[in-house]
Amino acid sequence: MRFGELKKILNSITNTMLTNALRELEADELICRKQFNEIPPHVEYSLTPKGEDLLPVFYAITEFGLKYIP
Repeated sequence: MRFGELKKILNSITNTMLTNALRELEADELICRKQFNEIPPHVEYSLTPKGEDLLPVFYAITEFGLKYIP
C-alpha cells in the first residue's frame, strides 16, 4: 500500500505518527518499504514473511475484541 492509502484508512493519525510507526515496523522487519524513483516519486509498503506470520495473531485478537468488547 502507498502512504496515502494507509493515511485514508487510519484517518485519525497524523503524518508524523504514521511515518514513525512505519519506520518502527520496517526496523522490526515486519514491513518492507519499496521506493520508486519516478516523477512524482512514491513509496509502497508491504508485509514481509515475518509480518505475514503475525496475521493469525491479529485475526485472533480481532475476534476476541468483536466477541467481548462492546
